[in-house]
Amino acid sequence: MATPLDLQEQEQLDELKHYWKKYGDLITWTLLLVFSALAAWNGYQYWQRDQATKASALYDEVERAAQAGDTAMLERSFSDMKDRYGRTTYAQQSGLLVAKVMDEKGNIDGAKAALAWVADKASDEGYQSIAKLRLAAVLMQAKAYDEARKQLAGSFPSEFAALVADRLGDIDVLQGKKADAVTQYSRAYKGFEAQSQYRRVVEVKLNALGVDPGAAPGQATAPQANASATGEHS
Repeated sequence: MATPLDLQEQEQLDELKHYWKKYGDLITWTLLLVFSALAAWNGYQYWQRDQATKASALYDEVERAAQAGDTAMLERSFSDMKDRYGRTTYAQQSGLLVAKVMDEKGNIDGAKAALAWVADKASDEGYQSIAKLRLAAVLMQAKAYDEARKQLAGSFPSEFAALVADRLGDIDVLQGKKADAVTQYSRAYKGFEAQSQYRRVVEVKLNALGVDPGAAPGQATAPQANASATGEHS
C-alpha cells in the first residue's frame, strides 16, 4: 500500500516529467547556446592574446627599423603589421612611428600614407585623433591647407578639442585669416588647463596677434576711454 509520501513523490515526478516534456528542448538549446557562447568567448580571448603576442614581436622589428633609419625595412614591417594584425594597438602605434620617421626623412608621402591609415583604420579614437592632428600638420608643411582643415573637420573626443582648435588657428594664420585665428586660439586657450605648457604656447600665439588672453574684458580699450575723458575735461 502506497504511503502519502510515496504519492507525493509520484506527483512531483509526474510534474517534473510534464515540465521536461514541455520545456526540455528549450532548456537544452538554451544551455547549448550558453556553453557555445562561453567557448566562443574563451576562444576569442585566446586569439586576442595570441595576436597581441605576435604583433608585439613584429612591433619590435618596426622599432629596430625606425632606430636604424632603414625605411625599406620599416615599410615592409609596417605592411606586414597592417596585413596580419591591423586591429591591434601595436599596428596603430607602428603607423604613428612610421609616419614620424618618414617625416624626419623628408618622405612626406610616406608620412601621409601611414597617418591616413591610422586615422581611417584605428579602432581606438585616441589614436585616430592623434593621427588626424599629425596628418594635418604634415599637410600644412606641404601647404595643402584645405586638406589639412578637412582632417580636423570631423568629430573628436572632448579631450582633443583644444588641440584641434590650436591646429585650426595655425592654419588660419598661414592663410592670413587673423580674426579666425584669434577665435580658434582663444578657444584653445580656454580649453587647456591653467598650468598646461600648451596653454602658454597658445598665449604666445595670441600675443603675436595683438591679443592678451589674460586681460579682463574691455581692459584693452580702457586707455582710449580715459584719453577721451581727459580731452573732454580740458
